[in-house]
Amino acid sequence: MKLSQFMMAATVAVAAVSATTGTAWAQAKEQFFPLLSYRTGPYAPNGVPWANGKQDYIKMINARDGGINGVKLTYEECETGYATDRGVECYERLKSRPGVSLFDPQSTGITFALTEKAPADKMPLVTLGYGLSVAQDGLAFKWNFPLMGHYWTGADILIQHIGKGAGGLDKLKGKKIALVYHDSPFGKEPIPLLQERSRMHGFELQMIPVTAPGVEQKAAWLQVRQSRPDYVLLWGWGVMNSTALKEAQATGYPRDKMYGVWWAGAEPDTRDVGDGAKGYNALALNTSGTQPKVIQDILKHVHDKGQGTGPKDEVGSVLYTRGVIIQVLSIEAVRRAQERFGKGKVMTSEQVRWGLENLALDQKRLDALGLAGVMRPISTSCADHMGSSWARVQTWDGAKWNMNSDWYQADEQILKPMVKAGAEKYLSDKKMTRRAPADCQS
Repeated sequence: MKLSQFMMAATVAVAAVSATTGTAWAQAKEQFFPLLSYRTGPYAPNGVPWANGKQDYIKMINARDGGINGVKLTYEECETGYATDRGVECYERLKSRPGVSLFDPQSTGITFALTEKAPADKMPLVTLGYGLSVAQDGLAFKWNFPLMGHYWTGADILIQHIGKGAGGLDKLKGKKIALVYHDSPFGKEPIPLLQERSRMHGFELQMIPVTAPGVEQKAAWLQVRQSRPDYVLLWGWGVMNSTALKEAQATGYPRDKMYGVWWAGAEPDTRDVGDGAKGYNALALNTSGTQPKVIQDILKHVHDKGQGTGPKDEVGSVLYTRGVIIQVLSIEAVRRAQERFGKGKVMTSEQVRWGLENLALDQKRLDALGLAGVMRPISTSCADHMGSSWARVQTWDGAKWNMNSDWYQADEQILKPMVKAGAEKYLSDKKMTRRAPADCQS
């Protein structure tokens, strides 16, 4: 080989090594967030703003802060259509990406499927306001984080609110409460808590399943018309919610006697029904509107620069804001992990799991994050992977949602024994054991 050819080959080799090293370095400085979403199908009207909020917050942190202590945030969406099998496929495809942080399955069914995979993969699952209720027990479920509440807390708060309106929980004796629910793991989750409350207070619980996706509910509302319950709890998602409100209007059931879970209390659920949904109540984990500083920062650093994921007029809506909160908590878990394992470093999924288990967002920190008035403080631990069990009730006035209650806290005296018993059964069925105390330090 001539010297010139040798030098050229050596130069190419060095360039190749440099490129490879540069790529590895770039990957090492990127924290990756897989974003499971559903922008298609009957649940898209609710899934889209939720997904957009998460993505816009990532963009804002990169644009405003340059990432987390110099670590750039990257993401990739994977469309599930709310189907469990497609969600699992997305998980399997994205779980090995460099710098992967955690998964937000965005579906209770997908969560159930991934709960068995997460321990082997050492992959945390963030299920804010949904998922497996017994996963609040962090000593049994090391990798699940139902942050800010699960379906037992939601059902408990609704019964508290209804009881307060009736003049006391004792006044529920002899009353009839119907649960109109999405016939899926999501819709069935609140049933054990409602059954317990029914035994405690003497009300009759009627369960009325609705076949997914919920566009056909005439048979369900015929049951409501015939049984004439005192209250209806709506455990719906997507098109099921607006359909239920239209059927309630058609059958003459009072909307002010209807109470939805926090996934049945957003603008897509009521906007098209308008005055027909007036008086309808639903749980709220967060506020809405463009006033919060975090929303203003997203508008300034993302939408005003033409980088918004969706339309500007959806920014600050109920589900958009919830998507933002999910991403805030996910990013704060990475930030918390960096405090222990090294600032400016990419965190592994195991390290992020530690961060999720050690979140401590008091009001001062929420204010600094631009979330003043948007949500309650949250503090997790090894034993408590939920961190907060508060919610309010909002009411639709025909054009917008308005808060009509103070914050309620779910009754831990009822919940904790149920959660522990449910977790023990899960561990027994799966032939698993509880975490040792020493594991709480890992």
